[in-house]
Order: sequence, then C-alpha cells, then structure tokens
Amino acid sequence: QVRLQESGPGLVKPSQTLSLTCTVSGDSIAASFYYWSWVRQPPGKGLEWMGATTASGSNYYNPSLKSRTSISRDTSKNQFTLQLTSVTSEDTAVYYCARSHAIGGSKWSDYHYWGQGTQVTVSS
Repeated sequence: QVRLQESGPGLVKPSQTLSLTCTVSGDSIAASFYYWSWVRQPPGKGLEWMGATTASGSNYYNPSLKSRTSISRDTSKNQFTLQLTSVTSEDTAVYYCARSHAIGGSKWSDYHYWGQGTQVTVSS
C-alpha cells in the first residue's frame, strides 16, 4: 500500500517562503518510474499541478509558478519537499503530494495515490 503524507506549517506570512514535506511509504521515490508531484487546490477552484520530481532527480515545474517553486528530495528518508517563495494570499490552498505516470494533471483521476492534503493559509 502506497501512502503519502504532507507536513508543514498551516500558516505562512505574506512574502515568506512556504515549505512542505511529503513522506512516502510503500514505494521508493529513488527507484520507481513515477512522477512525484505537488498539487494544490485554492478555495473554490480546481486542481493546479505545481511541479514534480523523479527517481533520477529530474524536476519539472508549472511554467506559471516556476520562478517561485523548488522541489528537492531526501532519498534516505523517502521524502520530497516543496518550497514556494514570496507567497501571497493567492497561494492559500490545500496542498497535496501525489504520484502519477505523467506530469501536469489537473484531475483527481490523473494521480494514482494522494496524500490527505494540508491546508496552508497565507495571512499576516
């Protein structure tokens, strides 16, 4: 059974950096042939793919967020981390980590496994 679990602060101040970690069990982010993604859903809106990493360490980013987004990995802990800089209220959303065969998906069915999601609010 593959499980993903997001962790990180639920409140971030404007202009600061949002940092979230996804811990994976039941699969290896360093060995599998899947994409390990960050996806978010702002209130009242659809899913937005933010970026992904792979077993080889290659990273892919949504062009609209690329300048502010960074994904890193800690294969010893089977974790991957999202950093989003210069956050504003527009970054308030539920953030998910997920596994898929491809990048860029905007539907729940595009992903095999999801974390439970974590609410992040940007507010002073």
